[in-house]
Amino acid sequence: MDTTRTRQALIVRGGWEGHSPVEATDRFIPFLEEQGFQVEVHDDPEVYADADKLSATDLVVQCFTQGEASDAAVLGLSAAVANGTGLAGWHGGVCDSFRGSPDYLHLTGGQWAAHPGGFVEYDVQVLPEQADHELVAGLNPTWSLNTEQYWVLTDELNEVLATTTFEPAEGTPWHESVTCPAVWTRRWGQGRVFVSTLGHKLEDLDHPDVRTLTERGLLWASR
Repeated sequence: MDTTRTRQALIVRGGWEGHSPVEATDRFIPFLEEQGFQVEVHDDPEVYADADKLSATDLVVQCFTQGEASDAAVLGLSAAVANGTGLAGWHGGVCDSFRGSPDYLHLTGGQWAAHPGGFVEYDVQVLPEQADHELVAGLNPTWSLNTEQYWVLTDELNEVLATTTFEPAEGTPWHESVTCPAVWTRRWGQGRVFVSTLGHKLEDLDHPDVRTLTERGLLWASR
């Protein structure tokens, strides 16, 4: 094994501009470079169809809300992660991408369904049994945010690190408390996937706990 090889990070950004994909990912490029990554940026998910490029990539950071990707691109990404390439992202840039692709949903393990009320005050709670996990260790056990609260549909392959709860109120169509994952990791073959639902606004990513969590998640997912 060549321990002197520079790790490669591929940032794929674009899609709906409401999630500020350029500005959001630009916040983390200096961090990745400080951690020794060589960073390459693409604005087209079709880069995922390049098997040679992805096999040489240690970390894919995706911030691409909605949009479309070909079957070849999605299957290329899934195969690369299964072979050890890491995948990480936040908010709709990773859990509301390529809505027409079941294979992408299978890879990431979660899909945004709604954010009731738009911008609301809500809590994110680290699961007590995960308090010592390397991604959340030392963070506040509960964070209060005023932003979009993501209601997501997920599966049991995910390792959930933090959750958020939607309480019923007059006029809501749900009649009991609903707790959704807010942060999770996922093993996919030899690779790792990190998903945080936090980060609609740029200032959300600057929240100290969110920033630390996201930086740790990028490093954790990387090969």
